[in-house]
Amino acid sequence: MPNFSVEPNDRVTYAIRAMTPHVVVVDKPSGVATQPGIGNDRNTLMSGLFARFGPQLQKLGKARDFGLLHRLDKDTSGLVVVALTIAAYDRLREAFEQREIKKFYWAVVLERPNAEQGVIRKPILEYQGTPTSDRRQRDGGRTLKLAKISSAGKPAVTAYRVLQAAPAASLLECRAVTGRLHQVRVHLAAIRCPILGDEYYGNAAARDNAPRLALHAHRVVLPPCAEGESELNVTSPFPKDLRKTLTKFGLSRPDVREGPAEPSQPAEPDDFAP
Repeated sequence: MPNFSVEPNDRVTYAIRAMTPHVVVVDKPSGVATQPGIGNDRNTLMSGLFARFGPQLQKLGKARDFGLLHRLDKDTSGLVVVALTIAAYDRLREAFEQREIKKFYWAVVLERPNAEQGVIRKPILEYQGTPTSDRRQRDGGRTLKLAKISSAGKPAVTAYRVLQAAPAASLLECRAVTGRLHQVRVHLAAIRCPILGDEYYGNAAARDNAPRLALHAHRVVLPPCAEGESELNVTSPFPKDLRKTLTKFGLSRPDVREGPAEPSQPAEPDDFAP
């Protein structure tokens, strides 16, 4: 077996939503960490990716994060972009830094924002801490990397719009313009619409009304990685484990039209996000 830096594990499941010779976009389930960390070195998304793409990812090396271009929180599901070549990594890394790559999320939140759409511009500061007594017990009392709104933090921008609203909850589409730790979670909590199932930043009403964090990275738009290629627009369906939560609050799936129709086209970003 090749000597890889990340131990392969073909039992880690994920879905491939798009793949070219240069890049693969995969759907990460909730509950799976994106990359190895303390106490979890082989049950991560990268462990699963190394089982299939090990030689390509190893060639990119640690300096290029073995192709990983961004991360999702363990509890968040959805699309993750991984480069398969050095040239693609360097091109897309620059695109992330220049904010050319567009990432969109669905979030089921408590109540409803005051405005039907808006842009949240609040700086975010990372810190070490413990969010709640319940979470402290689950995590064995260890401190975690968390985030909060603070003037001492880094600039953070999240655009959102309300897709559906019910008396107790709403379904939002969000665009994370910047990429701070827990950004969408912190920003939505800051406007008093915490994401359902959020054990870090949600109040009791939010935490207790979903089986897990109701946040899904459903769409990513990538610029061409090589000459002759076109823009890559990748989507993911609304996750099965959150569909009962939608029904519970009288909301419907955003990726399927009412009645016997084809899935709806993804909303274009230019009319609502910077």
